[in-house]
Amino acid sequence: MTRTLPAGLSVTARVPASSANLGPGFDSLGMALGIYDEIEVRTTDSGLTIRVEGEGADDVPWGPSHLVVRAIERGLEAAGVWADGLDVVCRNVIPHSRGLGSSASAVVGGLAAGCGLAAKLDPALATGSDQLVQLASEFEGHPDNAAASVLGGIVVSWTETAADAASDGAVALDHGRVYRAVRLDPHPTLRPVVLIPEERSSTAHTRGLLPEVVPHGDAAFNVSRAALAVVALTQRTDLLLPATADRLHQAQRAPALPLTTEWIARLRAAGIAATVSGAGPTVLALGTSEFPAELRELAAIDGLRVVEPGLAEGVQVD
Repeated sequence: MTRTLPAGLSVTARVPASSANLGPGFDSLGMALGIYDEIEVRTTDSGLTIRVEGEGADDVPWGPSHLVVRAIERGLEAAGVWADGLDVVCRNVIPHSRGLGSSASAVVGGLAAGCGLAAKLDPALATGSDQLVQLASEFEGHPDNAAASVLGGIVVSWTETAADAASDGAVALDHGRVYRAVRLDPHPTLRPVVLIPEERSSTAHTRGLLPEVVPHGDAAFNVSRAALAVVALTQRTDLLLPATADRLHQAQRAPALPLTTEWIARLRAAGIAATVSGAGPTVLALGTSEFPAELRELAAIDGLRVVEPGLAEGVQVD
């Protein structure tokens, strides 16, 4: 039986950006970055009000179709509660359509807020991180960005069928698909840097550039590099450069991302492990020392904003 939340309950969710793939780990490796959106939600007697500040304020719908609102409602539904009215404030800092997981962050923040309201009513209704990963990944269709924003740090994520997962009791909520993830603790000296262009890209467009079939040699190459990336990111940062090499998606997307491709080549030639962040066009650089001043200056000339966000913990709800 669905329980109705009283008016006057409020929560604030703070959710980090994310970078997916990290080179070879297509749709499986992800990293939470210290750029945060904040979502405030308060229950009211009736209706919906939504205000959006910052990134995307002029682009996103201010109504029930807003992604955060849909995620809040899904979080309430999953917890078995409902609200007659909601007042929602989104304070957006994560750049949109730049490969920094803005949609996944919106979904995770909304779900966490909805579930947090339910927990305010009854602590027994609190939602665990595994269920948050599942619910958020259903929106996204894959778990890499969503899992990073939920769990923080570095994540390895994967998808199973209900039959695959039945042996350990996992429940498939999305037509038989179970989304799973584990967190890795990053090496303490790891320093991510993102180079963010003004231009945007469409994930659907850049994903559409990928071939349906890949050569066996390329698949084997990426398997080895993705395995090596786990070691490099957590234990052996001296291996970051070879561990971030890729043959499955970056070259295929290069025609749509000329500036991104140019900067990845420039950074890697300088010994810096650089990759496309998600579907781009942001460049992710991974190292252990300060980003070189001369490269920072050149990036600015090319219209790239250089940000050192640090690694982040997962979504927090107060």
